[in-house]
Amino acid sequence: MNPHISLLEQSISKLINWVENHDYKGYDPGDGLTSFLRPLTFKKLFLERVLMQVIWKSPVNLRPWLGVKPLDSCIGRGFFARGYLKLFQLTGDLKFREKAINCLNWLISHKSPYSEEYAWGKMFDFSSRGGRQKKYEPITIWTSLIGQAFLDAYEVIGDKNYLKIAESVCNWIIKVPRTITEKGFCINYTASDKKDCTIHNQSMEAAFMLARTFKNTGNKDLIEVAREAVIFTCERQRPDGSWYYGEDKKFHWIDNFHTGYILDGLKGYIENTGDKTYEKALGKGYVYYKNSFFTEDGKPKYYHNSLYPIDIQCAAQAIDTLTYFADYDEEAISLALKVALWTIRNMQDKDGYFYYRLYPLIKAKAHMIHWGQATMFKALTYFIFMLKK
Repeated sequence: MNPHISLLEQSISKLINWVENHDYKGYDPGDGLTSFLRPLTFKKLFLERVLMQVIWKSPVNLRPWLGVKPLDSCIGRGFFARGYLKLFQLTGDLKFREKAINCLNWLISHKSPYSEEYAWGKMFDFSSRGGRQKKYEPITIWTSLIGQAFLDAYEVIGDKNYLKIAESVCNWIIKVPRTITEKGFCINYTASDKKDCTIHNQSMEAAFMLARTFKNTGNKDLIEVAREAVIFTCERQRPDGSWYYGEDKKFHWIDNFHTGYILDGLKGYIENTGDKTYEKALGKGYVYYKNSFFTEDGKPKYYHNSLYPIDIQCAAQAIDTLTYFADYDEEAISLALKVALWTIRNMQDKDGYFYYRLYPLIKAKAHMIHWGQATMFKALTYFIFMLKK
């Protein structure tokens, strides 16, 4: 047995005890508009962004002083459900099955009121350089990732109702507006966004969700949409194997966890469809990812050219992506272990939760529920399952 498994098991146990004791509630990086200071922004997008970014980027957690309260999280519940299902597969303990079902039932009851199909959004209003998103407004990246939880549940538990929900998610995805080009199209970030969208990660995760649902249902209409999304992103891969966050100049940065989303999406599409057209792009992108986003001792870098801030989302997604690529690269598991051990030792509080970020001289210890607790739980449970197989 791997000597590090005990440490990983202890980390998972401490984490889930903290989460359950806090009733699955915590902060989110983008929750700043729930502050009582919001009226002072006068509904101006720029001022809303300033308020959000001050709270988001402050190494000191300002939320308790500014009226921002811990909230539940739809995407968090999706990740918790997936982690519980993996622990059920690993141990056979029915309590994990029950906890997964409870999370899925919560998601069913908290679907977006803006959609007849199953889709989910944030628990708060959100403003960014891309525009505004209303509270509960469905967003593609979260809906696609949550949809995977229902596919997991169908495959593990066997309840066909979960597959029907996954199909509903796909029905929502294929209605999302698309930015159509000569080389594929980008599935937009939200269903209400009519402007051109050139952001890659949500489109590729949507392609993954469509492809995996196709494999379970045989619905070829889903593949046609997924293929176009894959073409759009792969045809815009940079010569070194990287992808910008988005093609618009304002989105020209290259970061760790969004690259992980793209790679997961592409690998998932290829595996579930058998379409190997862009297998070389996958290999080139993965090599770039592995060589660009980690230090020798396992620190996850935020950007390809900058270590700080060391962000818990980068750590979680790195463990998750590297675990997913274990059958693709024999070095993936050893690198995932480095990242996991470094993160547990440097970013997990003695109470069990994971810190948000590390800066050169300070630790931002805010307990983010989705961004950190849920993503780390899912990543660590999948990782330990892989180690124990």
